[in-house]
Amino acid sequence: MMSDQNWQMIITDLDGTLFNNRQEVSLEDMKTLFWLGENNITRVIATGRNFYSVKRVLKDNFPIDYLIFSSGAGIYDWKNKKLLHSEYLPDFEVKQISKILIDHQVDFMIHEMIPDNHKFVYHRSGNKNPDFESRIKVYKDFALLLDVNTEAYEHACQILAVFPNDIGLFKEIQSKFNDIKIIRTTSPLDGDSIWMEIFPENVSKGHGVDWLCNYLKVNREKTISIGNDYNDIDMLEYTAKKYVVSNAPEDLKEQFPVCKSNQESGFFDVVSRHLDIW
Repeated sequence: MMSDQNWQMIITDLDGTLFNNRQEVSLEDMKTLFWLGENNITRVIATGRNFYSVKRVLKDNFPIDYLIFSSGAGIYDWKNKKLLHSEYLPDFEVKQISKILIDHQVDFMIHEMIPDNHKFVYHRSGNKNPDFESRIKVYKDFALLLDVNTEAYEHACQILAVFPNDIGLFKEIQSKFNDIKIIRTTSPLDGDSIWMEIFPENVSKGHGVDWLCNYLKVNREKTISIGNDYNDIDMLEYTAKKYVVSNAPEDLKEQFPVCKSNQESGFFDVVSRHLDIW
């Protein structure tokens, strides 16, 4: 199905969407990205990964125009190598949030401000939490144990709490917070644990896309997005057309139109539905 609408921006999640299960982009999807660039359609990746993590998996010449990272806390001009926008939690909120999480025996990490938000201090509750320990291991060179007696609680990009896959517990903890943004993400490490990402109130992938549309003077009615997880919901709800890949959770597939999976070049599938691509 082709459209005569003049689409201006295509936004895709990275892990589980543009990336296949080997963290690679299919040849078909890569050709699609180049085609979009040649036809002056803005290409955006919107990911929960921090900037350091993105740079580990994407080369500098990867064919996109803009990067929305850390679930919308940062926006980067990929071509001109320039940070355009970032958000942070002020120190007093970091302290308040940390106290609530400590009182509820939750494992969490406090991430430094962008662009150093791959660095963090962490607090262990003492409960068994293999996914939490796995993430500490991944970032062992940038992770320090939080000392509740000496921690100064400076400004932070975000706080990340790690739970077992217990949505009831997630909602219980979520209810303790006001005037901040809580984003639910499925752990990319074990594919099961819940990550509670705590940001300033105006942070989400949807807010990031909105900021970028205003910055570039792009009409939101000429945008298409593709996602695969709960942290994509705001983005999907914002754009004119929206899809989740067939490997997304069942409840998201009931909520949004479904395209082919990340193993079947779902990105190309979506673009080809709306643009007369090659």
